[in-house]
Amino acid sequence: MSAYAIAHLQEAAPHPEIADYIERITATFAPYGGRFLVHGAQHEVKEGAWPGHVVVIGFPSMTDAQAWWDSAPYQEIAPLRSRHIDGDIILVPGVPDDYDATATARKMRGALHD
Repeated sequence: MSAYAIAHLQEAAPHPEIADYIERITATFAPYGGRFLVHGAQHEVKEGAWPGHVVVIGFPSMTDAQAWWDSAPYQEIAPLRSRHIDGDIILVPGVPDDYDATATARKMRGALHD
């Protein structure tokens, strides 16, 4: 089942360390089957506030996403970003290919009657 690293990063002033981070990050997630799904794109806010930028990296599995995050190559470059950009980052599993939201709703309705 696929997994995703999702970052909501705040605006930041340009800095050479951020450029270094961006140049080096792909090499850190490629061995784990990672690839950018969203990076550097303008987003359209439909509800609430979402200042800053969105980054989404897809992985084949949650195990791969966690291994990338914990890897020495990524941990080596992470401070290049975190020293200059505030944000929130999560790792989240995707849904299985046969996921059915109506089944989730049925379970929710059943729990309401218990």
